[in-house]
Amino acid sequence: MSKFAPAVGLSLMLAATLPSIASAADGGATRPDAEAMVKKGVAYIKSAGDAKAYGEITAKAPQFILHDLYLVVYKLDGTVVAHGANPKMVGKNLIELKDIDGKAFVKERVDLAKSKGTFWQEYKFTNPETKKIEPKVMYCEKLSETVVCGGIYL
Repeated sequence: MSKFAPAVGLSLMLAATLPSIASAADGGATRPDAEAMVKKGVAYIKSAGDAKAYGEITAKAPQFILHDLYLVVYKLDGTVVAHGANPKMVGKNLIELKDIDGKAFVKERVDLAKSKGTFWQEYKFTNPETKKIEPKVMYCEKLSETVVCGGIYL
């Protein structure tokens, strides 16, 4: 069992009893939550296999959702293989996708995965709960030829 499992389990139990919250500043998912969720996702992909894990992440399995935190998995060419907020993104290559400021954040994410392996990234994105474009920080870990990411809104 992962050293993060008790904390993640407690976080998920609390999430079920608390109202949904829009950002870390308001008490939503935090940086430690994002790190724990990504590590949990990486461990699950390793143990369950790509197809099963990607399917569960995309199906919004409760263990991969916390407030506004969800997982996204990209191939290193920018193609989405799992998306916890928008299943329509699976199979799409988003390497050229830019945020409102023109930042090619998927390309940057893939490049960081190749060069650093584990990292935090800042950009702006639409919060699925508020439907507003907000600052976001994404924690990512390279896994084989993919990068597994989970982010929080600030």
